[in-house]
Amino acid sequence: MMHSDPISVAEARVVHLTGIKGTGVAALAEVLVSGGASVSGSDGPDTFYTDELLKKIGVTPRVGFSPDHVPPDAEVLVYSAAYGPENPERQEARRRGISQFSYAEALGALSQGRLSLGVGGVHGKTSTTAMLGAMVARTDLPATVVVGSAVPSFGGSATLLQGRDLLIAETCEYRRHFLSFAPDVAIVTSVEADHQDYFPLLEDMIEAFVEYTLRISSGGTLVYCADDAGACEVARRASIQRGDLTLLPYGFSAEGAWRCTVQNQGQGVQRFILGDGEPEKSSPGGQLDDAHDARNQESDLLRLFRNQPWELPLPGVHMVANATGAICALRELLRLRQVSSGDLARMIPSWRAGLADFRGTRRRSEVVARLGGVTIIDDYAHHPTAIEATLEGLRAFYPLSRLVVVFMSHTYSRTAALLDRFARAFSGAHQVILNDIYASAREENETGITGERLFQEVSRCHPQVIYEPDFEKVARYLLKTLCPGDVLVTMGAGDNFRIGRRVEELLRERGDSETERP
Repeated sequence: MMHSDPISVAEARVVHLTGIKGTGVAALAEVLVSGGASVSGSDGPDTFYTDELLKKIGVTPRVGFSPDHVPPDAEVLVYSAAYGPENPERQEARRRGISQFSYAEALGALSQGRLSLGVGGVHGKTSTTAMLGAMVARTDLPATVVVGSAVPSFGGSATLLQGRDLLIAETCEYRRHFLSFAPDVAIVTSVEADHQDYFPLLEDMIEAFVEYTLRISSGGTLVYCADDAGACEVARRASIQRGDLTLLPYGFSAEGAWRCTVQNQGQGVQRFILGDGEPEKSSPGGQLDDAHDARNQESDLLRLFRNQPWELPLPGVHMVANATGAICALRELLRLRQVSSGDLARMIPSWRAGLADFRGTRRRSEVVARLGGVTIIDDYAHHPTAIEATLEGLRAFYPLSRLVVVFMSHTYSRTAALLDRFARAFSGAHQVILNDIYASAREENETGITGERLFQEVSRCHPQVIYEPDFEKVARYLLKTLCPGDVLVTMGAGDNFRIGRRVEELLRERGDSETERP
């Protein structure tokens, strides 16, 4: 039974969360508790990093799913997309007439009635949202930021809770979940073929993103990556249907204020500048009319963004583009909030500091450990485009290191549809170790694709490839072959991050000492 008023989930005082250990749902628990709601939840017996987050806010998940877990006075039940209507807690809510919302619908309800910024894209949305939060955290802006991963800048939480006037949130394209969100400003970082189990054709994905941009409020802003063909196509179609939108391209190929250029990288940092290098036009003398004055103030303000390099301590030029999109979008959100140019100018140094100290998010080029001269990194990249960009960035950051990648492909449909691209995606690695394909619960293997087949294709394009599905065997092999100076990267959206953690354990057992972060 769905409630007719979507804002009610934000007003509910007693909320039960089914599948509470998922990153998004756990983040929602933080938001609801901060707003004074009584929150309960349930999930499976496995321990996740979100258990610690929930403990901090005083929520202890019930183990398993049972009608008895739903509180007698529950007003709303929010469920993870992993649990369908047959779930016993959802059945109980239906029996008792309790309103039910998916996580995406609940997040969309929070976006109603306040200025909201939604971050969408096949790649880059998590990092971009976290960068927005890192900048906001250095200010007194009354904002809530919701990210699809734990963020060190948030004290390891997936949320930043500084107020309720503004909402900045990562929004997901899978199954069109982001269509529940109501943005005033939307970022589109990238659009290309993915989630083939739901979007068989690229055109299906593009249409979904166009529909997302059409949800931007009247007079709102679409910020899109000019380096990405799919994002540009979405912006082109949106502009035809919505002449009221402000469209702002950003990236290395953008023109104007939001063009980014990397000046140098190394020693653990990338320095970049904003703007296209065009000289500022001098102001005309004499009395200015209001239009001239507004343009002059705008020019002066943009000059503040470009007057010195920005710093980002993360590998990959794609991260610089993400940071540029975040800067542009935050500025637009505050423009809609009618923050004065003077107040905005005073915030910019804080934004710079936030990005300069930004350490990424969990599973996005996350440095797990440095032991015995070996750097262990975990990364969520699971699409060929993301794999290539991540490895290119790591090679630039660690130019003298041997890069060993352990990759687990995610979903049979994606692996089969993009097999040729996966085969060519690992040129940035010195050695590749492939695990089995991660069997997502959301699909059956109707393609016949196997880990061995992926290994055969990658082997045709790369000279050093190993196929080994056994995690312990991979860890033992790495213990014998890794040398000081090597960088080990566990990569994918599955659970092979456990291999990196196991290698860390084995190195410690061997007595290898900690290596300082550069």
